[in-house]
Amino acid sequence: MSAQDLPTAPERLTLREAFPFWLKLGFISFGGPAGQIAVMHEELVERRRWISERRFLHALNYCMLLPGPEAQQLATYIGWLLHRTWGGIVAGGLFVLPSLFILIALSWVYLAFGHVAAVAGLFYGIKPAVTALVAHAAFRIGSRTLRNPWLWGIAAAAFIAIFAFNLPFPLIVLGAAAAGAIGGRWAPASFQSGAGHAGAIKESGPAVVDDHTPTPPHARFAWKRACAVLAVFVALWAVALGALTAAAGWHAVLTQMGWFFTKAALLTFGGAYAVLPYVYQGAVDHHQWLTGPQMIDGLALGETTPGPLIMVVAFVGFVGGWTKAIFGPDALFLAGAVAATVVTFFTFLPSFLFILLGGPLIESTHGKLKFTSPLVGITAAVVGVIVNLAVFFAFHVLWPQGLAGRFDWVSAAIGIAAAAALFRFQAGVITVVLGSGLVGLALRLTGLA
Repeated sequence: MSAQDLPTAPERLTLREAFPFWLKLGFISFGGPAGQIAVMHEELVERRRWISERRFLHALNYCMLLPGPEAQQLATYIGWLLHRTWGGIVAGGLFVLPSLFILIALSWVYLAFGHVAAVAGLFYGIKPAVTALVAHAAFRIGSRTLRNPWLWGIAAAAFIAIFAFNLPFPLIVLGAAAAGAIGGRWAPASFQSGAGHAGAIKESGPAVVDDHTPTPPHARFAWKRACAVLAVFVALWAVALGALTAAAGWHAVLTQMGWFFTKAALLTFGGAYAVLPYVYQGAVDHHQWLTGPQMIDGLALGETTPGPLIMVVAFVGFVGGWTKAIFGPDALFLAGAVAATVVTFFTFLPSFLFILLGGPLIESTHGKLKFTSPLVGITAAVVGVIVNLAVFFAFHVLWPQGLAGRFDWVSAAIGIAAAAALFRFQAGVITVVLGSGLVGLALRLTGLA
C-alpha cells in the first residue's frame, strides 16, 4: 500500500468516546493473552487506528517484562497513553470487572448446585480437559522459550525443585533469575530474548498516537510525578490491608487473602499458568481455602469466561469466603462475593502501578527496550512449574481417591481426546472445555461414569 493510499489520521479521541470500546473488550476478551492481544491489535491498530503498530509493540514488549496479566496491562497502558491516568484506570478496570461479576455468579452456582447431577457431570468432563489445557500451555511456552540446553536445564531444575522438594515458588523464581543473570554473562547468546508477540511492522495508516506523535506531557518521565504515583499506590494498599486488619485482625481470612494475593501479584512472570502453582501451594495446601479438585474446576471456569486467566483467583476467593463462612452461615454468598472482590483488588493493584509508574520511562525509550537475561531464566523455569501443575491436576483427575484407589479410565479417555483436539487439531480452548463438559454430562446422565 502506497503512502497516498493510506487513510487519513482519525480525529482527536475523547475518553467518553473510548469508553464503549473498553467496556466491550471486557466482555469479548476470550482466548487467553494471545487472543486478547490479537483482538486489541485488530481493533486499535488496524481498524480504529488509535495507536500505531510500532507504539503498540513497544508497549507490549514492556508489558511482557512485567509480572501480571500482560493483556490487561497493555489495555491499561494504551488507555493511559491516550487519556492520562483515568484513561488507564478505565481501560484496565473494564478489562477485569465483567469477568469478576461473571465469576462471582458462576462460583455461586458451582457451590450452591454443584451436587446436582447435571452440574457434577459437566465438571466431571471438564476436569480432564483442564489437565490437557495445562499440558498444552507448557508445550506452547516451552516451544517458544526453551531454545538451547541452558534453558532446558533451568526448566528441568525448576520442575525437580517444586515436584520432588516442594520448594516455594518465590524461591524458584529467585533461583531462576540468578541462573539467568549468570548465564547471561557466560553465554549471552543463549539468554537473548526475542520480541515475543512482535512480528513484521505493517502500515495501517496514520493513528491518533502515531510513530512520530510527540510524547504527551502526562507521559513524560519526572521524578516528582513518579514519587507521587508510588506514594498513592502504597497508601491505597496500606489503607486497604490496614482496614481489613483493624476490622478482623491479621490472621482473619480476608486479611490473609489480601496479603497472600499481593505476593502472588508480584510473582506472575510468564502469565497465570506460571503463578498457579504458587496459588495452589498457598490457597490449597497452606490456607486450605479450597481443595485441589475445586482448584481444577475454578481454572475451567476461568478458561471459559472473558478477561485474564488470572481471574481464577476470584473463584479462589469466593470459595474461600464461602467455605470459611466469614460472615456467618446465613451470609455465604455475601462472604464469597466480598472475598472475591478483595482478592481481585489486591491482585490487580500492582498492575496499575507498573503502568502508571513505569509508562513514562518506557515512553522515553522507543527502540531501546531490551529483555534481561534474568527474565529469560525465569521464563524457562515457568515451563517446569507448569509441567508440575499438569502432573498435580492429572493425579487428582485420574486417581480421585488417591493412588491406592481406582484409576479413572473414562477421565483418561476424555483427557486424551482433549489433548488431541488441542495439539493435533488446534481447537479453541472454549470449544474443548465445553465439548468435554457435554461429554461428561452425557456420561453421568446415562450412568456410564
